[in-house]
Amino acid sequence: MNYSRKIADSLYWVGVNDRRIALFENVYPVPKGVSYNSYLLTDEKCALFDTVDAGFTHELLANVDHVLNGRALDYLIVNHMEPDHCASIADIVDHYPQVKIVCTAKAAAMMKQFFDFDVDHLVQTVKEGDTLSLGAHELTFVMAPMVHWPEVMVTYEKTAHILFSADAFGSFGSIDGNIFADEIDYKCEWLAEARRYYTNIVGKYGQQVQALLKKAAGLEISLICPLHSLVWRQDFAWLLDKYSKWSSYAPEEASVVIAYASVYGHTEKAADLLAAKLAERGIRHISVFDVSKTHPSYIIGEAFRCSALVLASITYNNGIFCNMDTLVHQLVAHNLQNRTVALIENGSWAPTCAKQIREELGGLKNCTVLEPTLSFKSALKDEQAAGIDELAAALCEAIGQ
Repeated sequence: MNYSRKIADSLYWVGVNDRRIALFENVYPVPKGVSYNSYLLTDEKCALFDTVDAGFTHELLANVDHVLNGRALDYLIVNHMEPDHCASIADIVDHYPQVKIVCTAKAAAMMKQFFDFDVDHLVQTVKEGDTLSLGAHELTFVMAPMVHWPEVMVTYEKTAHILFSADAFGSFGSIDGNIFADEIDYKCEWLAEARRYYTNIVGKYGQQVQALLKKAAGLEISLICPLHSLVWRQDFAWLLDKYSKWSSYAPEEASVVIAYASVYGHTEKAADLLAAKLAERGIRHISVFDVSKTHPSYIIGEAFRCSALVLASITYNNGIFCNMDTLVHQLVAHNLQNRTVALIENGSWAPTCAKQIREELGGLKNCTVLEPTLSFKSALKDEQAAGIDELAAALCEAIGQ
């Protein structure tokens, strides 16, 4: 049985869905699974664009065999050498011994690290602007280093205006029948997962993504085929605008995400009170997260959406509460920029964590940490509620609301 899908003239999706996976890259929760997209373009010469995770090689081969229907596979285009996309390369080589592998020189070097076949004999390396004719279709190769590995390229088919975009424009989530983004309510159902995917997987490399977006702006595009998630055939301006904001670290909206660390609920109440005060002042789409229950990837995604971030933490072992410390470290590692940050600290005898959080956040570019820190001991008292009101006012002023 094959599950290939025709998505354009001569172009087929031959990828797979992985709904059993719990953690993508053994880090990020994927409750809706993930797809590993592979594409087959048939012409005088036939080209396969990337492969799939090792656990799905059999399904990939069945899909490719069905579409080829006895024809040879002439080329394997390797845009990205991460194992969720390259793991089946050796199996393709075994199954189609006449295949020629097309990739960057850095990808070829990585291929030797992963596999034992004669890479030099099979690989044809390409550089920026090189072309390859399949017959009616002509491929142009565009370098995209650090989006999000150094060997990455994207491939543009200029006849039908198809962009094979590697990990760019992808998302978490399996393909549930509808393979095109315009077939579902993407903005409501998928945008948050697309943002979480981008910010956590590629977010650190905004400068490199901006360079790729500039190249893409000069192309006529009718179809975007990413390595994860849905295929795009319209709304390109909207999609590119999202990527432009994320990669330039510009907030999508003037809103606030609040992340709190609380053991007995007192710091949580302070976070809830602040959220209510912000809402009363007209702030919409506020997000509040318990760092002990919510994976950091969700909070990072929201931090890229919002213009302000509040970190409310108890002091724990004379330091930052462990799960809050993880979040702060991840925010810095993912290169968040251009945000307003407010701090709330709690400690029954020595509230000190705000100072340490502030020091860690010193690694963020163009981020303003509001003064003063709201500090309280044990439980927030009625007479301290004014401090919450003042903090809400300062946040609203900082984000222009």
